[in-house]
Amino acid sequence: MHYVVLLMLMIGGGHFLVGSEVSVAPRTVFEIHGEDFLCNGRLTYEGRVWQGHRIEGLLGNMRVVQATYDDLNPATSSRWAYPDTGTWDAERNVTEFIAALPSWKSQGLLAITVNFQGGSPEGYSGSQPWLTSGYAEDGSLRPAFAQRMRRVLDATDRLGMAVILGYFYFGQDQHLRDEAAVLRAVDQTTQWVLAGGWRNVLVEVANETGHPSYDHQILGPDRIHEVIQRVQGIHRDGRRLLVGTSCCGGVVPGEMIVKTSDFLLIHGNGVDSPALIGDLVKKVREVPGYRPMPIVFNEDDHEAFDQPSHNFGVAVAHHASWGWFDFRRKGEGFTEGYQSLPVDWGMNSPRKRSFFAKLHQITQDTTSP
Repeated sequence: MHYVVLLMLMIGGGHFLVGSEVSVAPRTVFEIHGEDFLCNGRLTYEGRVWQGHRIEGLLGNMRVVQATYDDLNPATSSRWAYPDTGTWDAERNVTEFIAALPSWKSQGLLAITVNFQGGSPEGYSGSQPWLTSGYAEDGSLRPAFAQRMRRVLDATDRLGMAVILGYFYFGQDQHLRDEAAVLRAVDQTTQWVLAGGWRNVLVEVANETGHPSYDHQILGPDRIHEVIQRVQGIHRDGRRLLVGTSCCGGVVPGEMIVKTSDFLLIHGNGVDSPALIGDLVKKVREVPGYRPMPIVFNEDDHEAFDQPSHNFGVAVAHHASWGWFDFRRKGEGFTEGYQSLPVDWGMNSPRKRSFFAKLHQITQDTTSP
C-alpha cells in the first residue's frame, strides 16, 4: 500500500521538496548476519550447496545502472535512440526494465545495482559529455529521476529482490557544484529512501571510489568513509540504511572503508585470472578492521561460464557474492549489453542466456549440486 506525499527535508538549514510515494508496508526486508544476507528472516538460497560450497547467504546480482537513465544534454541524448522509433525514451526504458525483473528472479537473481548517476552508456568511455545525474547542481534530487527510481524500488520490493543503490558515479559527479552539494545529495537521497519505507536497499555511496575521474575529494578513498558514516548517521523511526562503497577493479579496500562499511563491495574488472579472484577475497578479509561481513562483487565483466574455472564460480567458492557487468562490444547488435544504451532488457542473446544458465545452476539447479 502506497500513498503520495511531499517530503520537506531540512538539510543544512534549507528546505527541499521531493515528491515520493511512501511505502507503509514493505514486503521485502534484507538484513546482514555475519557474512550472510537474510531475506525476510531467512538465509538467501537457504540450504543451497554447489560443488561443495555453501551458497546460502550470498546475493547473486547484476549491474543494471541505466534502469532510471535519462540524458539531459540535448547534444548527446539522440545517441541512445531506439532502433524501432528513432528516439530515446526514459519512461520506456524503465518500464521495459521492470517487466524483465520477474524472469531474472526466476533464474536466481536476487539483487540489482542501480545508480542515481548511472554509468557509462557505452560500457567504457574515454569522455562522458552526457548529463545523466539524478541530482541538480546544488545536490537536490531531480523529481523525474526519483520517480523512476521509486518504480524500481517498488517492483523489487514486490518480487523479493534487493537493490544496491548507488549515489555517485565518476562520470557525473562533476555536475555537482561543490562539496556542500555532494553532502546535500547524500542527505536527501538517504532521507528519501528512509521515508519511502523500503527495507530492500543496500547503499553504494560511490561507484569505484579512487577512480581518477572523480572531481570531489570527499568521494575519493581517503575520505569516502566520511560519506559512509554520514549515511549511517541518518535515522528514521530508529532505523538506518546499510551502506558501503565499491573500489576499482582488483583493488582491495582500505582500512577505513573496511572499518566503517556494513558490507564490502569489490569489482572484478581487470582480474583476468579466476584464481586471482580468490586471492582478492582473501586479501580483503586480511585488511585491518575486517570482521565477519558480506563481500559482494557487484561488477565484473568476465564471463567464460562454460569453462571449468571462471570468476563467478571462484567468487562463490570463497563465499563472496558475484555480479555480472554486461556491455555491448563494438559491432554488436541491440540485444547485447545490459549497460549499453539503448538497452534491450530481455534474455535474448547467447551471452545473456549463458549468464542466467550459470546463475540458475549455481543457485537453484538440484541436478547440479
